[in-house]
Amino acid sequence: MSHSDAAAWQLPWRGLGLSSNLDAADQPHPYRLLAESPGLFDYVEYSAPLSLDETRRHASLFPEMWERRGDVPVLFHPVHLNLYGPELEPVKALQDLDAHARAVGSAWVGNDIGWWHAGGQPFPGYLYFTPPFTEAGVRDSVAHALHVQSHLSVPLALENPAAFAKRGELHVLDFMARVHARTGLPLLIDLGHLLSYQLAAGLPLETGLDGFPLDKVIEIHLAGGVITRRNGRGYYVDDHTQPVREELFGLLESLLPRCPSLRAVTFEGDGHPPEVAALTLRRLRKLVPAAPPKPPLVLTPVKEPAPALTRESEPWALYDIGYGVKTETGGDVEGARAETDFRLAVVAETLDRDWPVSRLLLAGTREGLCAFTSSKEFRELFEGLGRSPGHAFASWARRQLRERPDEGAAAAVTFETFLPNAFMTRPVPAPGPGQVGLAEDVRVGSFPVDLTELVFAAKSLRRHLTGRAWACEVLDVSGLESLAQVARRPAPGPWTFVVRRRGRGLEVLPVPPSLLQVVRSLVQGPRAVEEVPAPVLAEGRALGVLRRG
Repeated sequence: MSHSDAAAWQLPWRGLGLSSNLDAADQPHPYRLLAESPGLFDYVEYSAPLSLDETRRHASLFPEMWERRGDVPVLFHPVHLNLYGPELEPVKALQDLDAHARAVGSAWVGNDIGWWHAGGQPFPGYLYFTPPFTEAGVRDSVAHALHVQSHLSVPLALENPAAFAKRGELHVLDFMARVHARTGLPLLIDLGHLLSYQLAAGLPLETGLDGFPLDKVIEIHLAGGVITRRNGRGYYVDDHTQPVREELFGLLESLLPRCPSLRAVTFEGDGHPPEVAALTLRRLRKLVPAAPPKPPLVLTPVKEPAPALTRESEPWALYDIGYGVKTETGGDVEGARAETDFRLAVVAETLDRDWPVSRLLLAGTREGLCAFTSSKEFRELFEGLGRSPGHAFASWARRQLRERPDEGAAAAVTFETFLPNAFMTRPVPAPGPGQVGLAEDVRVGSFPVDLTELVFAAKSLRRHLTGRAWACEVLDVSGLESLAQVARRPAPGPWTFVVRRRGRGLEVLPVPPSLLQVVRSLVQGPRAVEEVPAPVLAEGRALGVLRRG
């Protein structure tokens, strides 16, 4: 069913909600939080792929969400949904989105107006590209929004995007009002995103709200973030793991009585420990009632046909500036550089999960990171020709080493290339009662040369340079030269090492010879507790390498 088949949309009151990425390992766990504090919030707004089947396969919290959706309603806040960019979403993807929203009973779907993915790849860290706030940006965003809505049987709520740089003659709220006027779609106001624009433009927080169609706002987002200042101006980074800023609580309180169509307020508390999330939710609970304040809101389905996408706002030019391929030559030069810096930081964090040593050796500076993000290997990711940022980095690194040979860096790249192979062996058998075995996420590997010193040096140098940066406010990357020196003097091999999973990456662990000997023996299977010296067992358990049955 498309939107044109519906006589009207009825939007129920949802009240106060908590966001989730549907990963049972993430904090806060929404259903545990509700079990401990019944009535703390009313619904879960979750982010997931457009496809329901893909979400079922990869979202570990999906089964519980599915079972609980009758008593804890859900709103679907999809990822990988472009509401800006050079290409419209494929019809099949939008059919999947509609089927997903209908299956879970999401009364609407909301998403930031931004370019989220290209060539099947999300931009690292889901850092979408915000359209320029110009008439051209409005036209391209309208084409995207109406194209998406034409394949949905529930309303699409348009969310104001975050902004580092001020691009265009329109205020973000004027931009959103024009997109709404040309689509008829309801609005979702993210207060942190609004703050990011006001800082970029040097304006007071409430600028632009007078005259904005607040009566069309059906949802408000509130999340944590960090304000940093450089060269006399501020930048708001939409980091949901941070506490909510006080001025955003104040803005929410002032907006609630001015939004008569409001149906939901979502706290995007990703990464907050449950006790911290509960503090924020209790404060919000006093402002947002659980009981419906009025009958369901009735909206008339959109009848506007989707216009052709012209790409006149030049999204690929924004990509080039965002990833350091080119520099901003006019407009907000400082804001553009701050945006590039943040994108580079996210790329570095992404690469460091799998390439912590190689990345420091080959792209440890801003110049080095820009060399990677400006490369054909990185660009091909977003043209459907690559697999992941990590694979793109591996290809780029090998090309760099062919053009400028460096035996130390080559050894690091080779080692980190083959490190995941340690986890391709059979699963570690669990120890039985009275036995000792390897921890479940631990493996043993070998390498032709000994890189113990290099692995240690990379961790030590990160700690040293970061500590100095806190004091002098400068990350002195010239210190990376010492890491390159260590890389050029590997010890003779073969080298046997211990590796374990840590978060989404792998960590090589330094262990003393006595413990290493025991670890190697346990590769074949668990042993009796009596066969392992008590001090070695205690040390191995303290390091998370050994476990008892």
